[in-house]
Amino acid sequence: MPTKPTAAIILAAGTSTRMVTDLPKVLHEVCGRPMLAYVIDACRAAGVQRVVCVVGYEKQQVIGAFNGEDGIAWVCQDEQKGTGHAAMCCRDMLADFEGNLVVIAGDMPLVRAETLSLLVDTHEKQNTAVTLATAVLEDPTGYGRIVRDAYGNLQGIVEESDCTEEQRKIREINPSYYCFDKKLLFSALDQIRPDNVKGEYYITDALHILVQKGYRAIAITAVKAEEAMGVNSREELAEVGRIMQTRIQKNLMSNGVTIVDPLNTWIDIRARIGQDTVIYPFTYIHGRVLIGRHCVVGPFAYLREGTVLDDDVVAGVFIELKNSTLGSGTRARHLSYIGDAQIGQRVNVGAGTIFANFDGQRIHGSRVEDDSYIGNGSILVAPITIAKGVQIAHGSVVRETIGQKQGAEK
Repeated sequence: MPTKPTAAIILAAGTSTRMVTDLPKVLHEVCGRPMLAYVIDACRAAGVQRVVCVVGYEKQQVIGAFNGEDGIAWVCQDEQKGTGHAAMCCRDMLADFEGNLVVIAGDMPLVRAETLSLLVDTHEKQNTAVTLATAVLEDPTGYGRIVRDAYGNLQGIVEESDCTEEQRKIREINPSYYCFDKKLLFSALDQIRPDNVKGEYYITDALHILVQKGYRAIAITAVKAEEAMGVNSREELAEVGRIMQTRIQKNLMSNGVTIVDPLNTWIDIRARIGQDTVIYPFTYIHGRVLIGRHCVVGPFAYLREGTVLDDDVVAGVFIELKNSTLGSGTRARHLSYIGDAQIGQRVNVGAGTIFANFDGQRIHGSRVEDDSYIGNGSILVAPITIAKGVQIAHGSVVRETIGQKQGAEK
């Protein structure tokens, strides 16, 4: 954790013409969460105490997506005049702050907290005005190059369009991970000028000013190639999602979950899955889903937001579950839809069972108590309760609550 107060400016104001979208770029989801959420989480995990997000395009939509989440301050950049201008917009919001100031883009969801921690830790230990975390890429096309002297000291950043033929061969690039001394950053920002084709203010110009004035600036090669990936197209969004999905599944498998076919399985980052559970191919788990230990899910299972499986539950082939709880020992092996239901322990949900939870206007809930048996092809029309130990005959359409005595006759 940082020893000095640490804040972060997250740049999230831009549009993305290459994505061809009405949605703000930072709200496009990666494995169930907006891109911006990953960057905020990484900053917090790295010890950042204050998060300032710079928004512009469809700002209310971005702010609304994080409604109710504490600890985020929002600053509006009405005109997108570059990264330096975005940082300038935060001056008043950070007027009472002194310490480390991380600056990072909001469209880099693969950023790791460990990398930001190393960036800030190095910045503090080396007592620098600015510290960069850089990456080394096999193909550095499109990125600004890191220029060092013969001793390895940082000399500056050269944008690709301004590179000489020799500089284009440099593979160390700037993925835009910065840590500044806050006071020195804003002093430098006051001195930059938009002397470029776009007429924009660049945060890299602030770095160059600090170097020219003799302040210490260093660059550490700490960013993995995948962490350097921003998202500017649908193709890049898909590639980032693939990498994130691999991270999610590796984490689950390292904690005792069996994923039989990772390439044909998709799991939301918000899902939680217990040890010794087996996930079979073509399973799709979306939203805040909680799966206990020793469960079996799939193949071809679809688990949606609000689903909870207690320990030792089977949710088998062609099952869809939504906002429902299945108690321990319950079996729903095939071809069923279970929506908005609370199902107890050791219940058998027969093949083809449907919980009809929507009447055309409202969604209703169902309750099935312990040790009940629902025969194949049954339809349970909510709202309804099936009492403990009731047996529902195959092919039944149940429209009323059933007690123990009624069950066998239905």
